[in-house]
Amino acid sequence: GGMMFARVTPIQQASAVPYRKRYGRVEFCLITSARRRRWGFPKGIIDPGETPRQTALKEAAEEAGLHGRIEGECLGQYEYRKWGTVLVVTGYLMRVTAADDDWEEAGWRDRAWHSAEGARTVIDRDELRDLLEAAIERIGSEAD
Repeated sequence: GGMMFARVTPIQQASAVPYRKRYGRVEFCLITSARRRRWGFPKGIIDPGETPRQTALKEAAEEAGLHGRIEGECLGQYEYRKWGTVLVVTGYLMRVTAADDDWEEAGWRDRAWHSAEGARTVIDRDELRDLLEAAIERIGSEAD
């Protein structure tokens, strides 16, 4: 026993759960992952000197061409394994105020707007569904 497994410090990531209201209906923006083409939310590593909220907004712009603001505290966290290490993702609700027609990663990601029900259908990972449900709940409790 003993020191065979060094404890890795998880890599911190931030994710935006982007939404807009159109004709009184809430819609969520999903993007495909670059390699496996699974639907999810923009996310990326929190760089030194950056707040998680800044990272979430930056990744939404780079990966999905979305602009807006982060609303409230984090929606939740999940962990996953990649590159032989553990990554911890903190999700934030993002109110989208503008969407670019062309953006940095448009060449290798698809972007689509979905109703809450539609988003539930295309997301195939429980941890992302949990973030979505937290977002739906929070938006539903808003006055507007």
